[in-house]
Amino acid sequence: MSDAAEPTVLVRTVRGVGHLTLNRPRAINALDLGMIEIISDALDRWEHDADIEVVLLDGAGERGLCAGGDVRGLREWILAGRVEETAHFFRAEYALNLRIATYPKPVVVVADGVTMGGGIGLAGHAAVRVVTERSRLAMPETRIGFTPDVGGSWLLAHAPGRLGEYLALTGESMDAADALAAGFADALVPSERIGDLRAALADRADPATPAEIVLLFDETPGPSRLVAARSWIDDAFAADTVAEIIARLRARPEADAAATAETLAALAPTALTVTLAAVRAARRLPDLRAALAQEYGLVLWFAQTQPDLPEGIRAQLVDKDRDPHWHPAALADLEDGLAERALAFEPPLALWAPR
Repeated sequence: MSDAAEPTVLVRTVRGVGHLTLNRPRAINALDLGMIEIISDALDRWEHDADIEVVLLDGAGERGLCAGGDVRGLREWILAGRVEETAHFFRAEYALNLRIATYPKPVVVVADGVTMGGGIGLAGHAAVRVVTERSRLAMPETRIGFTPDVGGSWLLAHAPGRLGEYLALTGESMDAADALAAGFADALVPSERIGDLRAALADRADPATPAEIVLLFDETPGPSRLVAARSWIDDAFAADTVAEIIARLRARPEADAAATAETLAALAPTALTVTLAAVRAARRLPDLRAALAQEYGLVLWFAQTQPDLPEGIRAQLVDKDRDPHWHPAALADLEDGLAERALAFEPPLALWAPR
């Protein structure tokens, strides 16, 4: 049966648990505007429902919670010059990201399998963030000539050391141990125990909190690759510019550092430069709301002024030739002050309604 034959989000309640399941398994539950609206509407209903004490969010199928947003649709909007539709999507998505972060009832998210981009926006800001041995988390936006959003810059900015810069620029994925070490997750629960966790949340005995219930199933992860690489990551990614980061990586003796340098050298210079500035700017912001506002300006700057974003989506997801042609193609050809102009961009439509 096709995904389209069923609701894209399953909404139900089970003994005090409001349960939301993203339901596009063939697309790894990729997020579209309709799904955002369904989740937002459910949260609105449950906020003042005394029978609902906990919200659980997970994904259908075994491939992942959510592979991200509908970037193919985004490319079509950009090419057609449909600025208002682009802005409307991001406004709805970011409002949901903030809603999850500030929801008055605990939100538990099971980030089993692939959880990337827009999936991080759903999972990364929840009260209790569960990963499994199958989890693969990432903010891979630079690989399509874009920049981390959905509050990803806020999470990256607060990762230990320079892991945030590393993950933001490379788009590398994290396993469960890495996600816990980087601050993107709170507990590791084996995938075979997720059903038991769902049942325990519904059968919880007062005064057990969702966090306490999750800890009943929590296991100690194996060693984190990111933690093991902290010496060269922290050294290289502390440099002031992308060019200096690449130079430091090439000067390191570790093979992984050299490979990371080549990864960065193949990515869009504009995306890398703006992303580095964005993560560092997010460290100085007061909260997630402010980080989302910064990201909103950046994503519309990319959508309205930069050819790299539609080109990156084309190369990775449409034609799949993996041969993007970036403009400019070299870091040395970037205009001075590029990142500052991007961060100062004024969107045509405000993100938040006036308070």
